[in-house]
Amino acid sequence: MIRPVATGLLACTSALALSVSACAESETSETEAIDAAAAAAAAAAEAEAAVQDAEPAVEEGPAPGADAIAAAPDSAWRTVDPENLLRITTTQGVVWVELADAFAPTHTARMRELARMDWYDFKVWHRVLDDFMAQGGGALDNPSVQPPTQPIAAEFTMRRSPDALAISELQDRPVNPRARMGMAKAGFWNGFPAMTQPAAAAGIMGDGRVESWLVHCDGAAAMARTADPNSANAQFYIVRGEAEHLNTQYTVWGKVRDGLDVVYALEEGTLGEDGGFRPDFIEDISVASDLPAGEQVTVQVMDTDSAAFAAYLDALRGEDGALPDLCEITVPSRVTE
Repeated sequence: MIRPVATGLLACTSALALSVSACAESETSETEAIDAAAAAAAAAAEAEAAVQDAEPAVEEGPAPGADAIAAAPDSAWRTVDPENLLRITTTQGVVWVELADAFAPTHTARMRELARMDWYDFKVWHRVLDDFMAQGGGALDNPSVQPPTQPIAAEFTMRRSPDALAISELQDRPVNPRARMGMAKAGFWNGFPAMTQPAAAAGIMGDGRVESWLVHCDGAAAMARTADPNSANAQFYIVRGEAEHLNTQYTVWGKVRDGLDVVYALEEGTLGEDGGFRPDFIEDISVASDLPAGEQVTVQVMDTDSAAFAAYLDALRGEDGALPDLCEITVPSRVTE
């Protein structure tokens, strides 16, 4: 069974509940106030009914780009190598994350290593913040417990040859809205949101390479660390919303391809700070290639260098021809179980 995962723009927002209290004037009796409220409610109900009668509800159409996704041939879908796929099983469900070896080979190797050691089994999501991220990989009662591995060097950015590792250059974006000023080109590499110095700049670089990095868009998977840039070890986080102030400051090593709704379902709070917080568990992390045949799935991502993806982007353009922001473009993926 093929299950589509992303069919348009991904928009994840948080709601803020508002409460309003009103007091009757001192000379108004309680009965009069209740009667007035009842009359107002009845009038509002009649007005709402009249509007509904006059303006029938309009059904929502398909998500932008849905037709382009449906029309994409099988050749436009890239199958994720099971060795580059993590299955993260949580108490809320399963998340499938693709690893990006080209950008963070040391970090992806560490994730495979710890997964195969069963290190993450029954660790908790000890810090889950609305519109920011979900962090896990610590122990049940001590998130800072040390794993049996040593800290690894940062891979915030990488230098690449534009000819050997192509990133589409779709738009200009700030590098980091807080920590690093300047603009860079933004686009996709293998379905990963990425930013880079312009490919044309390679000609004036001594080594013919340009600096590039993966972006903290919704669903990005990255390594936590201390103030020491080279202190990442085992704790990681998955972006839930917006975390672009971490671009080029923390190492992004993967991207959620299925199960982002599970990440959003994790219990929110911070262990040791929020009273009554009962965190969800990481029950297991496995490399997909190690799973029994009966648990294998096929995860496919639309090839972001394909004509089908170009057609999908065209369907997302606004009336002025501009594309949505990079982090608002969901690269389509599908899962066959």
